[in-house]
Amino acid sequence: MPTSDILIVGGGLAGLFCALKLAPRPVTILASAPLGTGASSVWAQGGIAAAMGEGDTPEKHTHDTMVAGAGIVDREIVLGMAREAPDRVRDLLAYGVPFDKDLEGRLVQSREAAHGERRIVRVHGDMAGKAIMEALVARVRATPSINVVENHTAEDLITHHGRVIGVVARNADGRREKFPAGATILATGGIGHLFAVTTNPAEARGLGLAMAARAGAIIADAEFVQFHPTAIDIGRDPAPLATEALRGEGATLVDRSGRRFMLDLHPDAELAPRDVVARGVFASLAAGRGAFLDGRGSPGERFADDFPGVTEICRSAGMDPARDLIPVCPAEHYHMGGVWTDARGRTSLNGLWAAGEVASTGVHGANRLASNSLLEAVVFAARIAEDLTRQEDKQFDIGPVESFLRNRLSISQAPEQPHLVARLRQTMSDRCGVIRDGAGLRAALGAIGAIEQEAREPIIRQMATAALLVAAAAYVRRESRGGHFRSDFPAADASLARRSRLTLVEARRIASGV
Repeated sequence: MPTSDILIVGGGLAGLFCALKLAPRPVTILASAPLGTGASSVWAQGGIAAAMGEGDTPEKHTHDTMVAGAGIVDREIVLGMAREAPDRVRDLLAYGVPFDKDLEGRLVQSREAAHGERRIVRVHGDMAGKAIMEALVARVRATPSINVVENHTAEDLITHHGRVIGVVARNADGRREKFPAGATILATGGIGHLFAVTTNPAEARGLGLAMAARAGAIIADAEFVQFHPTAIDIGRDPAPLATEALRGEGATLVDRSGRRFMLDLHPDAELAPRDVVARGVFASLAAGRGAFLDGRGSPGERFADDFPGVTEICRSAGMDPARDLIPVCPAEHYHMGGVWTDARGRTSLNGLWAAGEVASTGVHGANRLASNSLLEAVVFAARIAEDLTRQEDKQFDIGPVESFLRNRLSISQAPEQPHLVARLRQTMSDRCGVIRDGAGLRAALGAIGAIEQEAREPIIRQMATAALLVAAAAYVRRESRGGHFRSDFPAADASLARRSRLTLVEARRIASGV
C-alpha cells in the first residue's frame, strides 16, 4: 500500500461516509465483517436529527442537545453540527437514501424523546439505519477510488515517534497483516459487547477505543454509557430494540398491573431523557413489577405499517405488538465517551482521526440526545475528509514499519476463552451498569485486571482494556450525571460539570490504587 494512502478502520456509517466524501482520493476501508453486516449503524431505528422543519432552528436543536447532555456538552461543537445537519441529510439523499417524504416531496420528520420539535428524518418508520447503510454500501462498492478489505479485525495501531502510521489486523484465518498509512481514521464503533445485555452487534467490543488508548491517546468521557430503556426482553444477544420513536408516537411504559410508572418519575414521563427512563425501567424490573411497552392504543393498528422492524421482531417471538404488551429491559446502547477529538476529528495522536461512536467530540455530553448519533457520524466524517483534503499533497514518513512488525506479526495459537468474555460482560453489567456505586466499581476494576492477566487472546485483552477505561472513569466521577448514576453519590455536583479526560496509564494508576 502506498504510504500516502488513507486507511479507514471500520465499515459503519462514519467510515463509509468519510470514504465517499474523500472520493476520488484513494482510500482503503478495513472492515471486520462484510460491509453492511457488522455495524451498529445498520440497526439504528430512529433516524437522523436535523432542524429542517418549519419553525425549527439549529439553535433549538442545540438547546435540546445541551439539556439532554446534562451540563457538559460543548455548545459550539453542537451548534456547528446542527448547522451542518441539513447539508449532510442532502448528501445522504444524493447517495440514494430513501428518506420518508410526503405527497409534495417534503421530508417527513418525527419527534423523539427530549426533542422539542419534530426533527427526526426517518426511512419507513424504523428502518433508517438499514436503508442508509444499504445505500452507502452500494455507492462505496461502485466508487473506484475506494478499496474495501473485509473480514479483517484491527488489533493494534502502528506508531513511530508518536505518530500513528497504520494498523495491524487479523484476517479470517488468524494471520496478522500490516496496513501502513499516511493517515488513519478510526470508525470502529462502540463498546456494547462489553456488557451482558446490549443492542449492539458482536463487533462492538471497544477495540478501537482500546487500540487508541494503548497507543497513548487521550480518552474522554469514558464513564458515560447510555442504556436504552426499551430493549425487547426476549432472551436474544444482541437484544432487539423497540425504537424510542414508538414512545414519541404515543406508546407508554407500564408495569404488570398496567400502571404507567414513568408518570411518578419525570414530568415528561415516557419522553424523559433516556437515562431517566432507563432507571425507571430498571427499578420496575428490580422490584419484580415487570416493565412493558404498551403500543396497543398508539400506534395500535398502525403498528405494522409505521414500525415494520419492531413488528417483525415481536411476531418472531410470538407477540402481536398491536394487541400485546412488549416486555422490555435496559440494554447498553451507546457510548458517549471515546477517543478525544477536536472539531476536525483529530485525536491527540498525530496521524490519527476518529469519527462515529468510537470518538468523543463533545456533542453528547453525559447523555446522548436521540438520533444525534447518526448525525454526528456524518458531520465529523465529512469534516475529517475536508481536513485530509487540505493535506492532499503532503507526504508522511511512516518510519520502520518492517522492524516494528517483525516483533508483532504472528499467528495466534491460543485457544478461545469464551468464559473470560462472559465473565467480563457480566462484571460490566453488574458493576458498571444502569446504577453504580463505589464498592461495585472497585470490584469491577479488580475483576477486569484479573481477566486481562488471564487473557491469552489479543482481542480479549483489548476488551478488558476498554472496560478498564470505563470503570476507572466511573470510579473517579463521584456524582450522578446523565448516563452515569452513582447510588452513593445520587446528586450532580456543580464543581464536576466538566468533561473527563484520562489516558490508559492514568486508568491503570486508578485501578492499582483502589
